[in-house]
Amino acid sequence: MAEMEIRLSGSGGQGILLAGRILGEALTMNGLKVAQSQSYEPTSRGGLSRSDLVVSDHAVDYPLVSVLDYLVVLDKIAAGASDALLKSATLVIVDRALEASWRATRGQLLFLPIAESARRLGNIRSTNMVALGALLALGDICDQAGVFAAIARVAPSKLVESAMEAVKEGYAIARSAPPPMAVARNGEIERLPLVPV
Repeated sequence: MAEMEIRLSGSGGQGILLAGRILGEALTMNGLKVAQSQSYEPTSRGGLSRSDLVVSDHAVDYPLVSVLDYLVVLDKIAAGASDALLKSATLVIVDRALEASWRATRGQLLFLPIAESARRLGNIRSTNMVALGALLALGDICDQAGVFAAIARVAPSKLVESAMEAVKEGYAIARSAPPPMAVARNGEIERLPLVPV
């Protein structure tokens, strides 16, 4: 496989680093090579937080992302922070709460009710796992079973069941969504016609 670059981004307190760790563990358990880097601002909540993964079936030559294949954005503080790493084919999964204020750059945009779905499950702190489930549904990355095994290994035991439920929810909302709802062209969001699936 060609190298694949993934970034999960949001704000401190949203569990971005845990989601990245779980995804990295799942991919490694599937026999892939993963180079992972994380960054967060020193404020424990509210600062920019991101987890980057470079994935390949052979040793990763350069461990930092340079051109993203997948980007997940869960908070307005992360909006725009990855613009320089996007290409026209990048799948950009954005929490629907950010849609009205989203500034177009590049990529295939899909706005999903990620935080809303976490609230519906009764735990806004599961937003990260809902987002991870959506990423699994939309990207050729890893299957749910691999992520569930990684959750069991990485997540605190009291969170395992709720994390798995949140992944399932994210997978379901992404599967029921139309193909990317918009593309960013020339600094504008261009709506796409709905295509039956």
